[in-house]
Amino acid sequence: MAFGGAQPPYLSPAIPFTGIIQGGLQDGLQITINGTVIYSNGNRFAVNFQSGYNDNDIAFHFNPRFEDGGYVVCNTKQKGSWGPEERKMQMPFQRGSPFELCFLVQSSEFKVMVNKNLFTQYAHRVPFHRVNAICVTGAVQLSYISFQPPGIWPASSAPITQTIIHTVQSTPGQMFPNPMIPPMAYPNPTYPIPFFTSIPGGLYPSKSIKVSGTVLSNAQRFYINLCSGRDIAFHLNPRFDEDAVVRNTQINSRWGSEERSLSRQMPFFRGQSFSVWIMCEASFLKLAVDGQHLCEYYHRLKNLPAINSLEVGGDIQLTYVQT
Repeated sequence: MAFGGAQPPYLSPAIPFTGIIQGGLQDGLQITINGTVIYSNGNRFAVNFQSGYNDNDIAFHFNPRFEDGGYVVCNTKQKGSWGPEERKMQMPFQRGSPFELCFLVQSSEFKVMVNKNLFTQYAHRVPFHRVNAICVTGAVQLSYISFQPPGIWPASSAPITQTIIHTVQSTPGQMFPNPMIPPMAYPNPTYPIPFFTSIPGGLYPSKSIKVSGTVLSNAQRFYINLCSGRDIAFHLNPRFDEDAVVRNTQINSRWGSEERSLSRQMPFFRGQSFSVWIMCEASFLKLAVDGQHLCEYYHRLKNLPAINSLEVGGDIQLTYVQT
């Protein structure tokens, strides 16, 4: 599935929340929930993957319970009747603490990661393609629910269980900010070109940025810049007049050495839409265009949290930005 079909995130949804999963569940779809466990609203919260807005058919019920020492119940409900519970007698969540909860849909099971660590696996009891809604209830406050479509990168190059690394820094003692900061999404505004916006919290491993648009029919060049103050930490510059995608860094108004080599042909075309996905890893940025891996770019500016603004300009029309 190309990134162009990616679903925009739900930002700060009120609890209880039920939202549609566009296109339903698919093998390889990753759904990430960022939030905080709160002290009110009882001793439990739940995430349900279900059919429609009622709870008669829940393919996967994920239910942490802060009682009896803490445990997590997993189950399936069919036609209003629950099946046998699967209990994991561990509690990876803490009241008052933020969390990242990630569900990866695979052909035979759900994989569940909590704070980047594999927590449990739940075999499908009903066909997962019946699921077209997600419901969250209970003692949580959510920052966002985001959707990463399948096929952006092979699992071997982007392991879902990768641990966030907090060691790439240039200032002693400075750590990455909490990665629970919700993204800022601009789904359908009128975009000025050039376009400027902030990157909340700056870059950190697992942070992703998405830019979609349409290349003008007479385009020569356009650019996407990730900036740190007046420096350009990462410059992505498709050039139709040179049939090249140039990557570079500018520090103190001086450009570094260009990177032009690609493992595939020019992925941008005049008059056609595109989607760029930039994923930050500890040592490099990983880029995909229209759902296909394009290249990697090793960080030349090491203070990632200081890379906190985005610029987009040139011969394009913007249609979607998420930072």
